[in-house]
Amino acid sequence: MLDDALLDDPAALQRADRDRALLALAGAGARVRTALRQAEAAGLDRLRPDGRPRAVLVAGHGSALTAAEMLSALAGTASLITSLPPAEAAAPRTDRAGARPAFTAGLGWQLPGWAGPLDLLVISSADGGEQGLVGLAEQAYARGCAIVVTAPAGSALAEAALQVRALPLPFVASVPAEDLTPVPAAEPDLPAEDPAALWSHLTPLLALAQKIGLTQLPYDALPAVADLLDATAVRCRPDAAAYTNPAKGLAARLAGTVPLLWAEGPIAGAAATRFAAQLADRAGRPALAGPLPQVLTAHRGMFTGQLGAGVDPDDFFRDRVEEPDPLHLQVLLLRHAPGAAGAAAEDGQDGPAEVPEEDAGPRSFGVTRAHRLAAAHDVRLTEYASARPDALHALADLVALTDFAAVYLGLAAAHS
Repeated sequence: MLDDALLDDPAALQRADRDRALLALAGAGARVRTALRQAEAAGLDRLRPDGRPRAVLVAGHGSALTAAEMLSALAGTASLITSLPPAEAAAPRTDRAGARPAFTAGLGWQLPGWAGPLDLLVISSADGGEQGLVGLAEQAYARGCAIVVTAPAGSALAEAALQVRALPLPFVASVPAEDLTPVPAAEPDLPAEDPAALWSHLTPLLALAQKIGLTQLPYDALPAVADLLDATAVRCRPDAAAYTNPAKGLAARLAGTVPLLWAEGPIAGAAATRFAAQLADRAGRPALAGPLPQVLTAHRGMFTGQLGAGVDPDDFFRDRVEEPDPLHLQVLLLRHAPGAAGAAAEDGQDGPAEVPEEDAGPRSFGVTRAHRLAAAHDVRLTEYASARPDALHALADLVALTDFAAVYLGLAAAHS
């Protein structure tokens, strides 16, 4: 059950949001601007690349890898962009104070055997204390790779960047709230990630990609993303009523369901993968994400199984006291459809628009078949599309909305 009353009570939302996740998301636009300004000050604007690298490898964990997937979606097939997730884990060493280190401090990375002088390694970390990333930078330096490091100033990784002649770019952390009281974590060495850290990873990565010719973004694309995130924060603010707040509406729709996050195209696919990760981290909810058309065959069994059939809510003999509400499937279809997302652009509506079922706009056969599959099994399908012509802005549109929705769902479910 979802506590609908909490979503319409800004004071209760603020009390429930003990780690200030909503505040972090509201400041995402400011972090983009700060990251751009600090990247220029660090020397990115003076970079004169000698051609494009053969491959770009992006190493890190959490939203750093999500940023790599988003860069790959924006760059297309003309560039080889590879994510380097951690390959191993060892018990991290405790510090001098005896504090228990984070699990990520013991992660290890391995450079692919083919990486060499023609390739670029980008290392991105919100903590900068992972010795595995320091070792990875040393591996890349020995192989002759070009190296860029995004890490907090003064961290071990930032210091190592200077030793391996990497371009150091600062990681912009969120400003802690003055009234923030530390919340005891159930798993202290596995803390929840800052929900807005994605933009501190993605902004310098995109600025670098723009500089070396990996993407063909307009010159003002990144500053415009900051404005877009600010606008989303206003629309999805806690004191906006649920019927006018699209993130609260989406959270209420996903309550009590098993979400299937389907996406058409690489832009929407990256947003769907991000949403699944945020639902797990922020709302404690499992979700399955996948791209059309292959997701139709991959998820077919979900519709023919018990979740697809569900329990008849009109069954007179069903025990409504002892029996919990049954879980049902909910398909959320994300799309990037320039100029075709309902009438959002014409009506002046900002952000992704919910596309009505009877919308007469053009649809691919995969989208049409998805609607038919859901309708045949009485599964609700909700479609959101961004009509923005620029791919980066459409991506920011979808990610900003779903990030807020994941946080709202987590807060309301925990309060229930």
